[in-house]
Amino acid sequence: MVEQADIVVIGAGPAGLMAAAVAAQAGCRVVIAEAKPSAARKFLMAGKSGLNLTKLEPFEVFLSAYGPDAEWLEPMLRTFGPQEAVAWAEALGQEMFVGSTGRVFPTVMKASPLLRAWLAELAEQQVDLRTRWRWTGWQDGALSFDTPDGQQRIRARATILAMGGASWARLGSDGQWADVLRQTGVALDPFAASNAGLQVNWSDHMAPLMGQPIKGVAFRCGGLVSRGEAVISERGLEGGGIYPLGRAIRDGATVTLDLLPDQSEAQIAARLRRPRGKASWSNHLRKTLKLDGVRAALLQEFGRPLPAETSALAERIKSLPLPHAGLRPMDEAISTAGGVSRTACDTSLMLKACPGVFCAGEMLAWDAPTGGYLLTACLATGRWAGRSAADWVAQT
Repeated sequence: MVEQADIVVIGAGPAGLMAAAVAAQAGCRVVIAEAKPSAARKFLMAGKSGLNLTKLEPFEVFLSAYGPDAEWLEPMLRTFGPQEAVAWAEALGQEMFVGSTGRVFPTVMKASPLLRAWLAELAEQQVDLRTRWRWTGWQDGALSFDTPDGQQRIRARATILAMGGASWARLGSDGQWADVLRQTGVALDPFAASNAGLQVNWSDHMAPLMGQPIKGVAFRCGGLVSRGEAVISERGLEGGGIYPLGRAIRDGATVTLDLLPDQSEAQIAARLRRPRGKASWSNHLRKTLKLDGVRAALLQEFGRPLPAETSALAERIKSLPLPHAGLRPMDEAISTAGGVSRTACDTSLMLKACPGVFCAGEMLAWDAPTGGYLLTACLATGRWAGRSAADWVAQT
């Protein structure tokens, strides 16, 4: 027998859960199908080090973080942006606080209390969450699933696809859905790593610095500038200082380090001209420029032979080339670019090739840095798709 439902949401991550909540509030009978044994595994993993829900800053500044995708996402983010995300979490009983940079976190820092409250609310709305249900496509117009009880089918009046991108496959985002949609004529953009570490082949001299953070620098690439920190690892560089540059790195732009971003070249050159006496160049740099051990080591790693002329050395300190071998592999990335193309959807996020089927979250081909932007857009697109699907059900 084929089961009937108003709306089936496939994927129980933030976008899918938000879509289900909105559709249920509109009076629809909603079933969520999740391939993994529990909901929102990637969300929980991201929250282990502190769940950065969103970032409070002027909306136009917030929107600009999405680069060329800002125009597409703007209507959704205006409906559900940073302020709305905070209000939503607080309505679920979570106390929030704003950090010094505007990033917003739960006071408890963890994602698990928010998720428990969210799932409890969905249960109260009679949303039916089914785990270990992996979507395999359509069969005779019904959604088909591999489940512990064998193949199951549901005929849905509307479907919301929210299965994530193609990173962290062990947590559920494996991108296997792409083959199903491609066969139905849905336009897809190639997957690519986003919010990923940078592969760097260090010399042996850097071994003592493995695990050390790089602080007080600016990373530059293709017109983008990041003042965040990065950690030196055996595989390269990891952290918020690198992640915002991913789009430009993928495009092949050169990465440089500004080791003294708060000083000009002229100021640095003037300091370098101070009498050195018997001090070595390394000691002179440390004393005159206050370069700590990590930054001094980076200068030696990438800047040798150091120019003898002070203006040239100052220029190198301000724009130190950072040779690399590209971003880390896609499955190590926090998120992925690519997925369901913008041209494949109408303004309601419905697939043009599949009437009544909507998409949300990282399945869509938009790209955003971490720091609250990625999660906020997942919630916003989920909310948009949920409302669109409920409207579709009401009209058909």
